Amino acid sequence: MRQIKHPTIEQVELTDIMYALADPTRLEIIALLAKAGKKLTCGEINLNRPKSSMSHHFKILRGAGLVQTLIEGTEHMNSLRLEEIEQKYPGVLSAVLKALTKD
Repeated sequence: MRQIKHPTIEQVELTDIMYALADPTRLEIIALLAKAGKKLTCGEINLNRPKSSMSHHFKILRGAGLVQTLIEGTEHMNSLRLEEIEQKYPGVLSAVLKALTKD
């Protein structure tokens, strides 16, 4: 079975997080994962964008350490690394999510 590489929390850099969060599509993905509070498949995160585009955005989010993707059978299960990020960079991700939920 193919494994997907993720950075350890020690390898996660604030600049990478900020770069990843600078894109509106990636912000939507993060907001959906946070709202769900559980693992979601790529299909459950339907933003009406091409599969190749979504794959690119997930790669950026994984590389920044924001999202963890586990392969379970044929499904790619995605979850937000909220607790780990909040522990390393207190308040950063929670502030972004709070701003996203304000209308």
